Amino acid sequence: MVTIWASMISMLDDPGGKVTVKMRAGGGEQGLIDGEKRGRKASRETRRQQLIEATIDSLAKRGYSDTTLADVAVGAGLSRGIVNFHFESKENLLIATLQFLSEEYSDNWQAALEKGGPSVAGRLWALVHADFSRKICTKRKIAAWGAFWGEAKSRPTYQALCGARDVKYRETVIALCTELKAEGGYDYQPEPIALSLCAMLEGLWLRLLMGDGTTREKALEAATAFVAAVFPRHLTPRGPRPDHAPAGQRDRP
Repeated sequence: MVTIWASMISMLDDPGGKVTVKMRAGGGEQGLIDGEKRGRKASRETRRQQLIEATIDSLAKRGYSDTTLADVAVGAGLSRGIVNFHFESKENLLIATLQFLSEEYSDNWQAALEKGGPSVAGRLWALVHADFSRKICTKRKIAAWGAFWGEAKSRPTYQALCGARDVKYRETVIALCTELKAEGGYDYQPEPIALSLCAMLEGLWLRLLMGDGTTREKALEAATAFVAAVFPRHLTPRGPRPDHAPAGQRDRP
């Protein structure tokens, strides 16, 4: 019975395939069975990711309302049955896509923050650059984010999905601004400055979404100019000041 079910799953992943029922001789082939299970799991994960990537493409091309499961199936080069098997509904697929984008964004800035080193200037510089990483700051992904932003107000599930990560990001920016103030003697309140910084970054993404001629490079240049103006004792438009830079950046011109 297990072998028949596994064959049916394989047929779903390869609509042109045939169901093959194999008889197992005994416990001696347990390793082979375990290997096949791992292979099926990897295949399922691969198919899910294909469908999520195709959903991002469809959202960027057609928008939220006009994206259909059929569009996603065609974009992924898979059958409609595969989409139904993995996600069952458009809403489930969209939630999985938003979850993927949210986790990717969160993982990206947290990794950048860690690489920024011990100095607060280096960490803030890394955090700003993370928003314009080629991994997440692409036309298709920003357009997909835009599609979700337009629906978030009327869909509490979307708000809840990203809410905890948004709170963590804001708290991180506030903590950085607090540390910068203490270290540099700036005359500002950390929370309003953190809010301004977040709004500036979100606004640049909106410019990229609207396609007004702003490029990723121009947006990054604007962001670094902003933080250099707000934290002049720590940053220049070219990076952290030498006495505040991470060790690997101190000798850069």
